[in-house]
Amino acid sequence: MAKTFKYVILGGGVSAGYAAREFAKQGLKPGELALISKEAVAPYERPALSKAYLFPESPARLPGFHVCVGSGGERLLPEWYTEKGIELILSTEIVKADLAAKSLTSARGETFNYQNLVIATGSTVIRLTDFGVQGADAKNIFYLREVDDADKLYETIKGKKNVKAVVVGGGYIGLEISAVLKLNNIDVTMVYPEPWCMPRLFTSDIAAFYEGYYANKGVNIIKGTVAVGFNTNSDGEVKEVKLKDGRVLEADIVVVGVGGRPLVSLFKGQVEEEKGGIKTDSSFKTNVSDVYAVGDVATFPLKLYGELRRVEHVDHARKSAEQAVKAIKAAEDGKTVEEYDYLPYFYSRSFDLSWQFYGDNVGDTVLFGDNKPESPKPKFGTYWIKGGKVVGAFLEGGTPEENNAIAKVARIQPPVESVDQLAKEGLSFASKI
Repeated sequence: MAKTFKYVILGGGVSAGYAAREFAKQGLKPGELALISKEAVAPYERPALSKAYLFPESPARLPGFHVCVGSGGERLLPEWYTEKGIELILSTEIVKADLAAKSLTSARGETFNYQNLVIATGSTVIRLTDFGVQGADAKNIFYLREVDDADKLYETIKGKKNVKAVVVGGGYIGLEISAVLKLNNIDVTMVYPEPWCMPRLFTSDIAAFYEGYYANKGVNIIKGTVAVGFNTNSDGEVKEVKLKDGRVLEADIVVVGVGGRPLVSLFKGQVEEEKGGIKTDSSFKTNVSDVYAVGDVATFPLKLYGELRRVEHVDHARKSAEQAVKAIKAAEDGKTVEEYDYLPYFYSRSFDLSWQFYGDNVGDTVLFGDNKPESPKPKFGTYWIKGGKVVGAFLEGGTPEENNAIAKVARIQPPVESVDQLAKEGLSFASKI
């Protein structure tokens, strides 16, 4: 028996939750909207999984971080969906999408028909088993994407004494997980192939601060090599990590954070793709009528830089979802919405550190402030300059006002007369814009 809805949100992450809230805000009749997720819980703020969820004291738990608390909004508990007449269809994996027929089929054989579809499937983690790494299917090798993953990791941490952990990857997940494992009094070694951490965003100068800070906290860092195999004990649990450079590291647990890939395979050949995602316009509409794509899966026009981009970040996940729903609702009234004008924004928190980045990390760089890892209150930043203008800005340890100031700089792109003068002025350059 097929179920039919006016609107279907496919996915259960941040974008899905924020899209549901926007539909409710715009006005819904009971039974018009369904949200279909393969997870067993209502949408939640995913970033908590690599931070507060793993804290040794008072860790975050659901229902505490359901959307939309991450942006200061109302917490949408399962009851909220019921009150709004939204059908929350959980633990349901969609295995077939027929966009021409406007129908979705679940692993259990259920059919869901829709008039308008919002694709909010997000990303999946890249696994070492994808590359055939020897022993990568051993027990206690963890990935972090869903609450279930975090639960398993947390239980293992709490169930062992004198734990040795190896974190594979030097990006977002690698840095955040290494910090939170250290807070749990775990012996942590990070391993990554690049010459410095977070290479897609950090300059070598920025990275040197974080690597120094982590080393001072007791995190061992091994750069320029990769894990090529894992040895196990008689229970099939990981006990050693073999590195390409010949070293062998003891490990009771391994956490892998080597990136993600957008979940678009359901729609292959049915929708236009670009840069690994589903190509959309500035309203997140695809080339298929009544089909929208938001969050990690969308390759959209980034107005500020006049190019198509795909952005994997919670801020864009929230904002793109809201934009798409506004566009759907406006189209029904024969209206249009303002063009999506996104300023790229990334942030992270670990230990007592907190950084924010706005804009584009291209061109020459200028470092300013106190970036000594041993400083009691480090505060430093970097500007990116291209074509004589500041196009990007990074700040560690900023106040809300200072973070707003660097965001404004990245948006306005003020001209730079002298790079030396900019280095001298540092943060005050942003504050006076």
